[in-house]
Amino acid sequence: MPVIETKDLTYTYGEGTPFCKTAVDHVNLSIEKGELIGLIGHTGSGKSTLIQQLNGLLRPTSGKVLLNGRDIWAQPKKIRAVRFQVGMVFQYPEYQLFEETVLKDIAFGPGNMGLSAAEVERRAREAAELVGLSEQLLERSPFELSGGEKRRAAIAGVIAMDPDVLILDEPTAGLDPRGRDVLLSQIMSYHKVRGNTVILVSHSMEDIARIADRVLVMNSGRVEMFDTAEKVFSRDGELEKIGLRVPEITKIMAMLKSRGWPVATALTLEQAVRQLIPLLKKGAHHG
Repeated sequence: MPVIETKDLTYTYGEGTPFCKTAVDHVNLSIEKGELIGLIGHTGSGKSTLIQQLNGLLRPTSGKVLLNGRDIWAQPKKIRAVRFQVGMVFQYPEYQLFEETVLKDIAFGPGNMGLSAAEVERRAREAAELVGLSEQLLERSPFELSGGEKRRAAIAGVIAMDPDVLILDEPTAGLDPRGRDVLLSQIMSYHKVRGNTVILVSHSMEDIARIADRVLVMNSGRVEMFDTAEKVFSRDGELEKIGLRVPEITKIMAMLKSRGWPVATALTLEQAVRQLIPLLKKGAHHG
């Protein structure tokens, strides 16, 4: 059974007014437990509206969101419980930090779940460890942390609720290259350890290509593509027509293939190097 499923999911802003706009238009998705999904699309493609419906922040105009087979709006008064199961980390989540210490901030989410104090602290410390925050940082004010540490502390606060699905909206936005690499590594580590479903929204094709099992491409409120990263990024011409670009290394490998080189699609520099070194050695051997 899929962990998240949508049935003709539709959301219209300003319905019944002259300014109405359909942001998500009859979307049908099925996401399995344990998948890491990359979600991409140009600005205005419907990404944000889609993910806000997946955890009940927006109620669909029509259609359904099923969580573990159940309509999340079947009992509207229990929608808050859905948000513990489908955790959302918004863009620049560090702006939501407010507690006296990092540990208290991470513990805020699970503290609202009716758990014992001991269980809340256990979850908070475990989440901090999963995102790579050291023990000595936990008693400091969150405002003393670096930008990357603040981002990881905010993500830990959602992880501590142990959601079935973790949605991350542009988690690496504004970070320097090292901070971005560290955070992506921590997300991959979390996913491997917990085995939970992760949906990562990003404008960085390189980030998505590096970590996603499948890639969901939104365009004008509809699903344009939903397939493995390799198959999606091999359709570079179609992606560029809707305002998206494939990773540079994928484009280079496609160009080499068009010129007769015996290479396959590569999503990362490491994949490209593994293919090219034997060919270059073979070329050197033949003079």
